[in-house]
Amino acid sequence: MSKKEMIEQKTESLLLPIVKEAGFELVDVEYVKEGGTFYLRAYVDKEGGITINDCELVSRALSEILDEDDYIGDAYILEVSSPGLGRPLKKEKDFKRSLGKEIEIHTYKQIDGEKEFFGILGAYDENTVTITDEEGQEVTFEKKDISLIRLAFHF
Repeated sequence: MSKKEMIEQKTESLLLPIVKEAGFELVDVEYVKEGGTFYLRAYVDKEGGITINDCELVSRALSEILDEDDYIGDAYILEVSSPGLGRPLKKEKDFKRSLGKEIEIHTYKQIDGEKEFFGILGAYDENTVTITDEEGQEVTFEKKDISLIRLAFHF
């Protein structure tokens, strides 16, 4: 297991009781280096949307635990936020919640001259995602070929 995965996994295990007690959902945890700075990001949500006060509550509780445990050797910035409107579908619960909804799929390489697809999520498993496209055709994608999958939103 990489250092990044270990930090994300340990942080997730520390965060779960905090977000559950507050009645929130832990969407994702990521540990990334951007422009020479490390960031530990936690994305939380709740029915009706997360607020800045909710993020502050989680951030304060997690900061205390991180200070006590001190398992991250690098200097980093802690960020707790909403996953946002364009949050990717990553976990089983994301796909389950999105069944029957319109999603957007971006692929690494072109398929029939396209890299961006829209349709209603009809099925998924650990290797594939199936949508019904705008013409009513079922299209199945291998997850390994998908660079991004999220709920579609139109402005």
